[in-house]
Amino acid sequence: MPVPQGRGLAAKSLLRENAYRMIRDAIVDGTLAPGERLVDGDLVAWLGVSRTPIREALARLEQAGLVQTKPGRSTIVSPLDVRAARNAQSVTGAMHELAVREALPHLSAAELDAMRDANSRFADALRRGDVEAALAADDDFHGVTVTACANQAVLRVLEQFTPVLRRVERLRFSSLSGRGSVAQHERIIALCAEGDVEGAAAAARANWQTLVPLLDAAAPDTEHG
Repeated sequence: MPVPQGRGLAAKSLLRENAYRMIRDAIVDGTLAPGERLVDGDLVAWLGVSRTPIREALARLEQAGLVQTKPGRSTIVSPLDVRAARNAQSVTGAMHELAVREALPHLSAAELDAMRDANSRFADALRRGDVEAALAADDDFHGVTVTACANQAVLRVLEQFTPVLRRVERLRFSSLSGRGSVAQHERIIALCAEGDVEGAAAAARANWQTLVPLLDAAAPDTEHG
C-alpha cells in the first residue's frame, strides 16, 4: 500500500511524549515544586520544542492530576491532593494485583531472577539513601509482572496514576519506613516461585497499601474538599 501522506508524524509524536515525560518527571522528583507556575515560554526554552507539544503535555498532566490549568490564567504544579492520591493508590494496587494474577501462570525463571535483581538493587539504594535509585529499582521490580501480563489496559492505567503516587513514595523511600518494602518484595517473589497465584496477587496489593499511613499523615495539611 502507498505510504500515508504527511511528514514527521513519528517525530511529532515523539516530541509530545518526550515533553510529557520530562515535565512529569520534574514534577514527581520535586524539580518543579507544588504551586510553581508553569509558563509556556519557559518550558519551550527548557525543552527546545514548540508550544503545541507543551500544551498537549500539560493537558495530559492535568488529567493525571499533576498540574492545574485555568482557562485564560496560569498553569501551576498541583499541590499534593491526598484524596486524589488515595484514589490513585486504590486503582494502582488493584492493577498490580491483576498484573501478578495474569502474569504468574507463565512467569519464567528469568523473570523471577529479574525481580530478585531489582529487589537487591532496591535494598542497596535504600541503604545508601539514594531515593532516585530506589524508585527506579522499585519500578523495575513491579515492571516485570506488568510486562509479563501483556495487558495493555493495565499498562495504560498505571501510566496515568503511578506518577501521582511517586510523589508520595519519595517521602517513604527517604525514610526508614521504606525498608519494609524489601521484605514485602521478597514475599511476592517467593509466592510467585511457588506458583501461589492468590497469595502473590494479595501480597502485591498489600505492598501498595503501605502508602496509606503516609497519606493519612499528610491528610490534615493537604487534603482538598
